[in-house]
Amino acid sequence: MADMLKKVPVREQDPQVRATNFEEVCLGYNQEEAMDEATRCINCKNAKCIEGCPVSINIPAFIHEVKEGNIEEAYHVIGKSSALPAVCGRVCPQESQCEGKCIRGIKGEPVSIGKLERFVADYALEHDIKPTGAESTNGHKIAVIGSGPSGLTCAGDLAKLGYEVTVFEALHELGGVLVYGIPEFRLPKQKVVAKEIEKVKELGVKFETNVVIGKSTTIDQLMEEEDFEAVFIGSGAGLPMFMGIPGENGNGVFSANEYLTRSNLMKAFDDSYDTPIVAGKKVAVVGGGNVAMDAARTAKRLGAEVHVVYRRSEAELPARVEEVHHAKEEGIIFDLLTNPKEILVDENDAVKGMKVVKMELGEPDASGRRRPVEIAGSEYEIELDTVIMSLGTSPNPLISSTTKGLDINNRKCIIATEEDGKTSKAAVYAGGDAVTGAATVILAMGAGKAGAKGIHEYLSNK
Repeated sequence: MADMLKKVPVREQDPQVRATNFEEVCLGYNQEEAMDEATRCINCKNAKCIEGCPVSINIPAFIHEVKEGNIEEAYHVIGKSSALPAVCGRVCPQESQCEGKCIRGIKGEPVSIGKLERFVADYALEHDIKPTGAESTNGHKIAVIGSGPSGLTCAGDLAKLGYEVTVFEALHELGGVLVYGIPEFRLPKQKVVAKEIEKVKELGVKFETNVVIGKSTTIDQLMEEEDFEAVFIGSGAGLPMFMGIPGENGNGVFSANEYLTRSNLMKAFDDSYDTPIVAGKKVAVVGGGNVAMDAARTAKRLGAEVHVVYRRSEAELPARVEEVHHAKEEGIIFDLLTNPKEILVDENDAVKGMKVVKMELGEPDASGRRRPVEIAGSEYEIELDTVIMSLGTSPNPLISSTTKGLDINNRKCIIATEEDGKTSKAAVYAGGDAVTGAATVILAMGAGKAGAKGIHEYLSNK
């Protein structure tokens, strides 16, 4: 029987073993463990956990079904709100969302909502439980740009309402950031992502790959020549940011995007593939978010000594607590309150080190975090052969620059309303990283739901 104050522990690979492979770190619950953990939910009448979920899953209802052993019914409860539960169960920051609101967490540990969602979703994938779709189509054609979390969610929600949805993906493989950005050891591609996308296909959604909107065709052409009545832009934010310091163009300096794409989508971690990647013997990852942790842990698995260089303290790290914990367990070294000043290169322009300066925290800035200030005379050098910049991303301006009447802000993000994804262009909606800049998978999914709602209301009123 579960301890009512503590979560049922979840099994994980041993840190020393997993730091040398790309297999999944967390092994998840079996049915007995899941049912045991589900008994900890007190089924609140005013469930704060639902308020904390960006896609508003009826969390007490699905957990109740798990407790009763009705796993298929639990899946259908989740499916009313989420198209990607096996993904969310693995990569959502539950600690700051649903679990952060859980009443159980006041006097003990919150219910392990994320691990329960993962168990239910994995059970559905393993037993090929079909999602509930529309009985017939309504004849209205919708185009969705991008097959990442926001696009998949929008497409799935619209298909459930009977719309004929086509998703256009620029790359050769579906999934967006789920396949190129998040490492295999956190989110398995074939076992989870590909199967989740199959569930979206089972709702009737069509997919076209290798279509670069703005090059292959444009939004205006989709609407004027191919009779799409509305468009949702969920193209993400894949344009990396850099610091503008000397040496950034050196050989051995990567954006985290490029490094992870080579490893994930192009399978550079697999010796049977020819994709080149500079694994590095001593690697510095600059940044402190989830993407920085992903890049650092990938470099570790490729055999490097890895340092995370971050200008604030551990308390300000934007990465999930779980990701930081796993990185430390695997031997990642954290150089906190440290900021790069210059990347040092040799006569062949290859990285040989980095000049850094120690920092201290001053007054809070606009983000509410204490502003890092350089400590005079504290500069020193780190010997390195590879630097990975993980400082955030912004949207590629290709779509906005080839679409008439689509307004963007000074960060090149598409301007869209939060409640329904409406843009400045009639019948065009947008959401996810293309609107907000780099954020979490679940926030992108929430934006996809809002966009689907906006499109449905627009076409219903039309």
